[in-house]
Amino acid sequence: MLSPPPAPAGLAAAPLLVASEIYRRSSYGLHHPLRIPRVSTVMDLTRVLGWLPNDRFRSSPRAKPAALTLWHEPAYVAALQEAETLGAVPPEIRERFHLGTLSNPVFPEVYRRPATGAGGTMLAAELLSRSPGVIHVPGGGTHHGLPGRANGFCYLNDVVLGIKVLQRSGLTRIAYVDLDAHHSDGVELAFAGDPGVRMISVHEEGRWPFTGALEDTGGGSAFNLPVPRGYNDSEARAVLHGLILPRVEEFRPEALVLQCGADSLLEDPLSRLALSNRAYLEALSALLPLAPRVLVLGGGGYNPWSVGRLWTAIWGILAGQELPDFLPEAARAVLEGLSWGGGGRPAPEPAMLTTLIDPPREGPVRPEIRDRLARLARR
Repeated sequence: MLSPPPAPAGLAAAPLLVASEIYRRSSYGLHHPLRIPRVSTVMDLTRVLGWLPNDRFRSSPRAKPAALTLWHEPAYVAALQEAETLGAVPPEIRERFHLGTLSNPVFPEVYRRPATGAGGTMLAAELLSRSPGVIHVPGGGTHHGLPGRANGFCYLNDVVLGIKVLQRSGLTRIAYVDLDAHHSDGVELAFAGDPGVRMISVHEEGRWPFTGALEDTGGGSAFNLPVPRGYNDSEARAVLHGLILPRVEEFRPEALVLQCGADSLLEDPLSRLALSNRAYLEALSALLPLAPRVLVLGGGGYNPWSVGRLWTAIWGILAGQELPDFLPEAARAVLEGLSWGGGGRPAPEPAMLTTLIDPPREGPVRPEIRDRLARLARR
């Protein structure tokens, strides 16, 4: 079993998980990578494992249109609502707002689903602004959304909205760490040059959105580390101790927002990285003591088994649970009930149906990783 880390000083004794049933019945469509279940799997696994008593769960509210204009343009929010009402968009709306595209299709909950994700993250930020604690919002982490258009599967940017809620409450030092395989372009756009937000993004080089170069400083607010394909657990540990922890610790954040997009895992079809979920859990455990308020979000992740296992294990760590070597029958049944939702992708390896934690995926720390860390250390 993996044991949870010691409870960090200053964190509330009762972490919360914020989620919604809307994710169970919602899909981007049969041909989209987000046709798979993700948040509903976390809800089911945490419950059958006995890790989610009622007092630890909050149903995610749907953010009101006016609340979304904390960052998003009112005309775009209105267009998103109208797209859901009509079930389609005219060409001029598609061109202006990037709605109804292959990446950002119009589907039955095209407004309600992202507004629920935004509402969950904003609620979590409001709760944390009132008192220290830790909250997990697996439906959050949509870090590509832009003020006036959809972008990269993200219709709204709940990360930006959540950080702005924290700022509005009077917090002046917020650290944002992004472990997703794709660069957090929308978040960097929002807070570039803001000395009150420190952004760290570790993402695959040469992958969409093709931003976040090593030299990109986000106006002095961002540390960007593109990593090569095959990025392994040993390299992730070197990055954790050589970049993430020292840059967060020196900032002394009043709040930490951690985006745990699961597409850096080996099994994910939309990246070429090779992490185990242990690498995420190691980062989470090391970061928890560094801020009195911690907001842990989801993000990318397009293999239903690897996403569900990671985000469930994250909640286990936050909730102080020991992570089992082998899952009980009820939890196995949840994983056995998942599918790709169509297409010709292979069935998961048997261990992904019976365990929660991956085997370690260690390897050499390549020279390009060491060189890039050294260059960032000189900033």
